[in-house]
Amino acid sequence: MARTSTYLHFSGDAEAAFAFYKAAFGSEFDGPIERMGDLPAQPGQPELSAAERNQVASVKLPIPGGHLLIGNDAPAWMGTLVHGNAMDIGIELDTHAEAARIFTALAEGANVEFPFQEMGDGNYFGTLVDKFGAQWLVSSPGPA
Repeated sequence: MARTSTYLHFSGDAEAAFAFYKAAFGSEFDGPIERMGDLPAQPGQPELSAAERNQVASVKLPIPGGHLLIGNDAPAWMGTLVHGNAMDIGIELDTHAEAARIFTALAEGANVEFPFQEMGDGNYFGTLVDKFGAQWLVSSPGPA
């Protein structure tokens, strides 16, 4: 079955971020968390430190709509991560109540750019940058 996924890279806090997303969405990981130390070394790859071996190589979390959220910790040798404003993760929920619940959960420690609210046509919408730097658009269709 084909599906779309979003891949998020972190600077050492992927496990904390995905524990947060797991609680926010009320979902379970799709398989175990893979660690950098579990992967075979690639030709020319520097030897990983003990801390790097424990970093997340891959974690997968199904979220509503059949979407898969995937993440990892990017080791220093992969380069510097830069958070930008060129992409958002958009999620449309079936009900206002579910959308409000998820928005509120993601808003913990976040920068809420546009509060989740009714848009005048029965649709609800809100945007935020969560405490891990991921940008979210949360919506639900009207009428309630």
